[in-house]
Amino acid sequence: MSTFDLFVIGGGSGGVACARRAAEYGARVAIAEERDLGGTCVHRGCIPKKILVHASHYGGDFEDAAAYGWAVDGARFDWARLIANKDKELDRLRGIYRTMLADAGVTIFDARATLAGPGAVTVGGATHATTTVVIATGGRAQRPKIPGANLTITSDEAFHLKTLPGRVAVVGGGYIAVEFAGIFNGLGAVTALLYRGERILRGFDADIRAAVTDGMKSKGIDVQTEANIERVESAGQNLVATTTRGERLEVDQVLVATGRVPNTHGLGLVEAGVELRRNGAVAVDGWSRSSVPGVYAIGDATDRVNLTPVAIREGRCLAETLFNNNSMQPDHRDVPTAVFSQPEVGTVGLTEDEAREEFEAIDIYRAAFRPLKHTLTGRAEKVMVKLVVHRSTDRVVGAHMVGECAGELVQVLGVLVKLGATKAQFDATVAVHPTAAEEFVTMRRPIRG
Repeated sequence: MSTFDLFVIGGGSGGVACARRAAEYGARVAIAEERDLGGTCVHRGCIPKKILVHASHYGGDFEDAAAYGWAVDGARFDWARLIANKDKELDRLRGIYRTMLADAGVTIFDARATLAGPGAVTVGGATHATTTVVIATGGRAQRPKIPGANLTITSDEAFHLKTLPGRVAVVGGGYIAVEFAGIFNGLGAVTALLYRGERILRGFDADIRAAVTDGMKSKGIDVQTEANIERVESAGQNLVATTTRGERLEVDQVLVATGRVPNTHGLGLVEAGVELRRNGAVAVDGWSRSSVPGVYAIGDATDRVNLTPVAIREGRCLAETLFNNNSMQPDHRDVPTAVFSQPEVGTVGLTEDEAREEFEAIDIYRAAFRPLKHTLTGRAEKVMVKLVVHRSTDRVVGAHMVGECAGELVQVLGVLVKLGATKAQFDATVAVHPTAAEEFVTMRRPIRG
């Protein structure tokens, strides 16, 4: 039996960040990962998804090049080459994660670990004593309970398809669904997006939801709202998806992106007395403490703000608090985020509806326009920028964008919102012209209050 100061169960971004930081402060640290070091983000999420998003843009870029005098003849797409190159990059990243942990002095177990009670973890048939346990097992995709669900794929399998499907039905309206709809459509597949709600991207600002829907439709994606999938059946080499509207879609693949759940089942948490919420998330306080002393949880396993950078921040805060005598509590307010849909989304702070609930009076500034690039290409693509301002303090409490580079720009906007920048300070900033971003500092009159 080995004895550790910290044992992290789960080698995703949050778990690795916590383990590495704690080890750098002199703690005896172990981490167990049964699948791939780096977790969902590196292998089945952020990184491979962004690679596929990049790939899906090139078809439109080749078409647009003609408006700028370029002739691109004979362009063709090779799915197998893309997947092979993607896998090569992920292998490189996996090695980097292992090296970082080893260099920090972390003991690595390539196996499933379970909680054997407060202060004990079992892995590989052996039980190890530990002062602190961190649950960092992330989340997993779930399929809807419908006939033929076994015929569908999730985002996990989408990264490993042998061939690019010619016709795809994507089920869901969250960021994973809209991102994959854009990927498949951009790579040439006939794509339909089915969402049971009235508008996609639930929880986002209403103007974002409308702008993304319009943009996806303009690119040829068949966006069907208030339409859910009822069953999936085999039809020879193809599949037939029947919707709640009674429509039958004959496709090559059905990708379901109808939600993820905390990956906490079978970890011994219930037996150890750790409180779980209804969806399996570990119940934690603001310091990531569970109901059992010495057991903590971070990242998607807690179902707080399910974003990779948030998990990393939670892990590092925990390491600082426990092993560096530097109490740090993660702040989950005003977290900037991007959706790599097509068109792209960048957002930080309050939506318009949230601001109306929180404040007595607000002002809304918004602009929508065709970006300079597409004045020559003739594409109907538009950019939407929006500021939500608390009227009495003039503070910008929400900044939202739909359009090219929105994800890059929202990182800077996130700093401004976090600092409490005012609309007057935005106005006092000289615009960078000609850019789409200049609209954030040139909007003078609110469109509504």
